[in-house]
Order: sequence, then C-alpha cells, then structure tokens
Amino acid sequence: MREIPFYKPMVDELELTYISEVLDGDKPSKIDQFEANAAKFIGAKHAIATYNGTAAMHLAMCAMNLKRGDKFICSVNSAPPVAEVVRHFDAEPIFVDIDANDFNIDIKKLEQTLIKEAHKKLKGIFVSHVAGQPSDMDAIYELAKRHNVKVVDDATNAFGATYNGKKIGTLDSAVSCFRFSPRLKYSTAGGGMMTMADNELYERAKLLINHAVVSSGWDKFGNLGYIYDVVDIGVKYDINEISAAYILAKLTKINKSIARHKKIASIYNKAFENCPNIKTPVVKRDHIYSQYIIKVDKNRDRFAKDLKEAGIFTGLHYIPLHLLSYYKNKYGLKVNDFPVALANYQQILSLPIYAAMSDDDVDYVCETVQRIAQNRV
Repeated sequence: MREIPFYKPMVDELELTYISEVLDGDKPSKIDQFEANAAKFIGAKHAIATYNGTAAMHLAMCAMNLKRGDKFICSVNSAPPVAEVVRHFDAEPIFVDIDANDFNIDIKKLEQTLIKEAHKKLKGIFVSHVAGQPSDMDAIYELAKRHNVKVVDDATNAFGATYNGKKIGTLDSAVSCFRFSPRLKYSTAGGGMMTMADNELYERAKLLINHAVVSSGWDKFGNLGYIYDVVDIGVKYDINEISAAYILAKLTKINKSIARHKKIASIYNKAFENCPNIKTPVVKRDHIYSQYIIKVDKNRDRFAKDLKEAGIFTGLHYIPLHLLSYYKNKYGLKVNDFPVALANYQQILSLPIYAAMSDDDVDYVCETVQRIAQNRV
C-alpha cells in the first residue's frame, strides 16, 4: 500500500558534507556558524542555539527568572511544552481561548484575562503562532505594554514567518523560541533556538545554558579551562555540533522550503475549495504553512481513520491543554471552559505538508481527501 508519512525530512549531500566536517574535527564550529547565520536570516540581534525547541522555551523562562507562584498567560491551543515549561518553576499557566479562524489566541479574551489576572505575579504572555500564521502582534504588544508584562514567542512553527513585513524574532517580544527538530519520535538530529534583543537577557541565557559554568575559557577543541566556577543554577541545553551541522544545512534551503510549503498549500486550497464538509485554512496574515490544518465538519475521527487506511498519516494541532489529564486535574478545568478551542479541536485535522513531498504525493493526498469527503464524511 502506498504511504504518505505525516513528515519526512529532506536530506541531500549538503547535510552529509557538514556532518562529515564535524567528524573530521578541523573546521570552524558549526554551532557558531548556525547561530550567526540564523540571526542574520531573521535579523535578530542575538541568537542562542539549543538542543530542541522545548529547551529554548525553558531556557527563556530561566533567563527571565520565573519563580514559584508567578503566572504566564498562554493560548489553550498550544503544544504541551508551552505550559509545561511554566509548570517546571511551579508557576501557573493561565489559559485563554482562541480565535475560531486562525486558531491563535483570541485578542478580546486575552484582554479580559489580563484585567482579571492583574497582579505583580503576572509576568508575561506566551504567544503561539499556529501552523506558521502569526498572531495579531500589534494588538498583543499594545496590551502587554498597557499591563506591563513581557511577550515570549512560541515560534516553533514560525521560523521564517513574517508579520507586517518583519520576521518573527525581530519584533518587540522579549524572547522568541524556535524549533528545528523533525516531527518524529526518534529523530536523528534537530535543535532549537532563541532570539532576543536585550543584552542582559542574552548574557544570562548564555551563562545558564551550560550549568552556569564560568572559567578562563574554552580552547579550540572545546576543552574547559583548568579553573572554573559555577555561579548559578543552570541547565545543559546547548546543541551539539552534529545537530548544528544538520540544521545549518537546512538553513541554507529555508526559503526554498517555505516556498514549497506555500506551493503545496495552494494546491490543497484549490483542490478542497468546493470539497463537501471540508474547510481550508483561513489566512489573516502571512502564512508559511508549516502545518496545513483543515476542518472536517462531521465525523473527523472516522475521516482520519479512512485516510490512514489509505496510507495517509495525519496529526492534531492541537488537543486543547484543558483537555489533557494533568491540567484538567491540576486546575479542575471543565470541558466547556474554552468553547471555541473545544469546537475547533472536534473538527481539525493536519494533513501532510513538507518540502520532501513530491507532486505525486500531493496529488494522492488531494484525490484521497476528495474521495473520502464525497463518500463517507
């Protein structure tokens, strides 16, 4: 049976060349190159590479000195790591419902939550950019300034995305967190990154990323200086050279990759325009389609099962956080507490979309979705 995985990385000779250079050990650091090139691509003042996207988020909270009892607002339609990194400090995630069209945080409900939760313990807003479509950042920054809280981007699906012509990571957020890890359980290489403009925040993150160790320096082989000290409670989140080499190669192809995602999305949009019971993504702002999320008006689960039986693997982005056992039990949340996210979750389905998809693969997805929608939905 033909199979279309939900995600498949595109690897060519460049990845192999860069990794071989790392193993040879006589080339400049790929980590340094990756951080410099990624910062230049985005236009960010500072960039720090981490071993995955969750590490970038957690390191951001460390650098911002989040404490027990502090509060951080986030969309209830976020990936689990967003609330998770807040909870690791025994701080409290405050969930907000979403916009029914772009699946990002609802601005009016965000404002209501900021008023309700007004307290010195409220530290910031974690802003997710679902599927690669940015949230309404002008409105969010205005609210954040008014209520004196910081903005942190969950840009794990928004590397290369732009808002009003400027890339996410160069706006007014305190920190922007990105992910480059393949969406696979057993990934061979991957990483994350955080960008920021504030020098003090950058220096603190650089200190904490490697156990808060200070020394006389590291030699060209990466050996720690003879005398060292530990000046804070740090973490071990720095990326390794092989993963940096892999992502550095990907970075050289990022514009091509985004263009391919947009091309596939345009094919999907046209194919599903008049497809019964299927709604295509609503585009409010620049959309790089790191995910392609449709709405299935009825019997979504059966629809997903039929696609899988046809060899097409799908995903859910996301199961609302208040439906997950930990948060539901921890905070006594009810199913209907966030009605828009609940209704959205009952219909959404993410289709395969990645640069390695062939035109035949895309056509097969289109034909299969159309057939199932006509006959079984």
